[in-house]
Formats: sequence, C-alpha cells, structure tokens
Amino acid sequence: MTGTLTTRRPGTEPAPLPWLPLALTVALLGAAIAYPLSSGDGRDTVSWAIVLLGSAVSVSHAAVSRGVRTGAAVLVLVGVVAVLFEALGLRTGFPYGEYRYSDLLGPTLLGVPFLVPLAWLMMAWPSWVLAARLTSQIRPGRRRAARVAVAAYVFAAWDVVLDPQLVQAGYWRWTYPEPGLPGIPTVPLTNLVGWLLAGLVLMTLLDLLVERTSLPPRIGDAAPLLTLGWMVLGGALAHAAWLDLPGSAVWGVVLAVPVLAVLAVQERRRRR
Repeated sequence: MTGTLTTRRPGTEPAPLPWLPLALTVALLGAAIAYPLSSGDGRDTVSWAIVLLGSAVSVSHAAVSRGVRTGAAVLVLVGVVAVLFEALGLRTGFPYGEYRYSDLLGPTLLGVPFLVPLAWLMMAWPSWVLAARLTSQIRPGRRRAARVAVAAYVFAAWDVVLDPQLVQAGYWRWTYPEPGLPGIPTVPLTNLVGWLLAGLVLMTLLDLLVERTSLPPRIGDAAPLLTLGWMVLGGALAHAAWLDLPGSAVWGVVLAVPVLAVLAVQERRRRR
C-alpha cells in the first residue's frame, strides 16, 4: 500500500492556542471595567492586572498570529526600548520632561519600575497592528513610512488618555506639568512630543522586526484591536463618568476620530 506524503508550506500550519489572545482580552476588559469602580489598594491591584493582562495579550497575539519567534522578539524589543527611553528620561528630562516615579510601582531596573515596560508592551503591539490595517491600501513604496507614522500617532494618543489617569493614581508626578493640552493640567506637552519621538523609534524597529521574523498571519487581529479600542474609548468614558478627568476624556475621543474615519472609509470600499 502506498501513501501520499503531504507537506505544509511554512506559515500555513494551524495556530497553536488560537483562542488565547481573545480570552486574555476578555479578562483585560473585565479588569478595565473594575478600575473606576475600585479604590485604594484594590485599585492598585487592578492596575497591575490591567498591565499584566494587556502585555500578555500583545505577546500571545504576536506569537499565535505571526509565530513564536515574533512573539519573543516583540517582548524583548519593546522591553529594551522602553527601559532605555524611560531611564534616559529619568536622568535627563529628555524627551518627555522632568518626572519622578513613586514607590507604588514596586521594583525597578535602572530606576524604571517593571510595570512601565509592560505598559509599553500592552500599547505597542496593538498600535502597530492597527496602523498596519489603516495603511494597508497605501501603495507599497510609501506603506512602511506611513505605517510607522500612524503607529507612533496611535501609540502617543493612547498615552494622552492613560497618563492623566496614572498621575491621578499617584504613580508618578511631573516637575513642570504645564503647559499641557487644554483640559489636562497634570501632564506637560513635552510628554506628548516625547511619546511621538519614542513611538517613531520603537515602531520603526518593530516594523523591521515583524518583516524579518513574521509568518503569514494565522489568526485575525480582533484581540489587539479590541484591547486598543476599549482602553482608549472605554478609558475616555471612564474618565468622563467616574474618574473626574473630563479633559483626557475629550482628547481621547478627538484623537480617535481620524482613526475611526479611515476605518469607515476602508469598510465602505470593501463593501463596494
């Protein structure tokens, strides 16, 4: 009896644990909902849960969708870049402005609390994934530059919502919080400039990393996109309704409008 030996092309194998990123996302959303409803030590615990779950969503989705090598590389790259930028900021004030972490964030590396690079990881991968979708219809010669720029914009816009919340929680303080965006008196404009600069550096490296390590996507991008959408727009709702941070709530919506407009145009073209 003879048999036929079939082989799969690299990257066509079924994804391992395809349900994991979305399951972690559901847990993350539960923690995010709990944040404005909690207080004191309970809120600190929820903050840790949000960052740990968010970073797990990013790494698991990168690994499941693009391959384990990409997932591991994303973890290392974002962690290293985050620590280097944050350590530079602490020592020199560049590029964010002068700030200091409180002891609430626990152990540090080069003065940077471990929670901080995990927060970068939570934000970086979804920002790149969304940018890849938003720029997918741009001609190839210009697509990389557009993808990096859009990813940096999304990355920085996410921080516009997140930073006032964490200053309110007492996790860090700015030495010179003004001038800031209208309605956000606790975070200086230098922070936004710094996040855009850091975002451009990080997203350039991340884009090159994905190009060199990634398998063809094996699952969809629902998990990181849902994470990003809920944390920005859901965060804006929480700021307006529960956390007494109306300025960052408004800015979260304003900065999301261009993204939503592009997605709407893409969907209309797809349906034609």
